[in-house]
Amino acid sequence: MDAVIRTEELTKRFGDRVAVDRINLEIRPGEIFGFLGPNGAGKTTTIGMLLGLIRPTSGRAFVLGYDIQREAAAALREVGAMIEAPAFYPYLSGRDNLRVLARAAGLPDRRVDEALAQVDLTARGRDRFSAYSQGMKQRLGIAAALLHEPRLIMLDEPTNGLDPAGQLEIRNLVRSLSGSGRTVFLCSHLLHEVEQVCQRVAILKQGRIIAQGDVASLLRRGVLVRTIGERERAEAILRSTPWVSRISTYGDAFLIDAPGDRTADLNALLTAGGVPVAEIRHYETSLEEFFLEVTAERER
Repeated sequence: MDAVIRTEELTKRFGDRVAVDRINLEIRPGEIFGFLGPNGAGKTTTIGMLLGLIRPTSGRAFVLGYDIQREAAAALREVGAMIEAPAFYPYLSGRDNLRVLARAAGLPDRRVDEALAQVDLTARGRDRFSAYSQGMKQRLGIAAALLHEPRLIMLDEPTNGLDPAGQLEIRNLVRSLSGSGRTVFLCSHLLHEVEQVCQRVAILKQGRIIAQGDVASLLRRGVLVRTIGERERAEAILRSTPWVSRISTYGDAFLIDAPGDRTADLNALLTAGGVPVAEIRHYETSLEEFFLEVTAERER
């Protein structure tokens, strides 16, 4: 199956500064792909290149099979995007704002009502945009991106400035978009948000992809061991145990790879070695913890 988005060594320089550095992506049809990193990592610049708004310094980008530098118009007919905060006429209703956009694009009014229904704004469609909550404004922005029934949706920080309830609304909306067969390219610096909705992710730092893959494969599962003092002795015991591997420090504890049925054996080994044990339990890292781990490794 052809990739919805594919980049080859995509690079953008602004003077001496490398904003995006030789990134390679391949996004599959129907998936929610998370593109994450801290503010200033190069996420918005990447979206700009994928939408044909920013010319790459080098490399290539293909969107829905089209070379975006040569065939942007053809590609963008099937792409909807919301970059940062949506902008609408404050004195018009949500519905009338969408009607302006629909008529400019030659779309029938029925698409306005269908898009409002998709983002659950039908009941508030006749209210002025200025009266909308921040979450409603974001949902209207997504409705605008859906007007022409695109196959690919690109969302840049869609939950920025939202309270937890608003973030939940957007997450549910993103899931529903994917469920209808669309591909969603989601840029965010909120790692817990990406973890909850995305199947695959790429982590960007200073313009470079430092990790990429299925969310489930990136999250580390293991056994957390917390002792009462005696850390050096505990580490020595763990390293000398043949069925324990990949020992790392996790705060005041150790995170290790070990068979799940050997926790009692671990406790016995440490106790016999004179190490008081405070806690041994199964553990799974979050995407945020993985992100902090891989970014710290790159800085060493």
